[in-house]
Amino acid sequence: MEIKILGTGCAKCKRLEETAREAVAELGIEATITKVQDLDKILEYDVMMTPGLVVDEEVKAFGRIPSKEEIKGWLQGK
Repeated sequence: MEIKILGTGCAKCKRLEETAREAVAELGIEATITKVQDLDKILEYDVMMTPGLVVDEEVKAFGRIPSKEEIKGWLQGK
């Protein structure tokens, strides 16, 4: 599973990364988490507000920090 955090490095982006890492750890799944900070690459996902969360190339959320439970649901395919 590949998870991408879209953002320029702001506090919200960092908090989203922490929350995603916690969700992965709690579920005990294998995932690669990468940060995408290049604005052109972020725009390729049609994300106009950061932070953004992409799971296996599907945008799940942007412009807000989803809850850990919400992220867990996406990671489990719910």
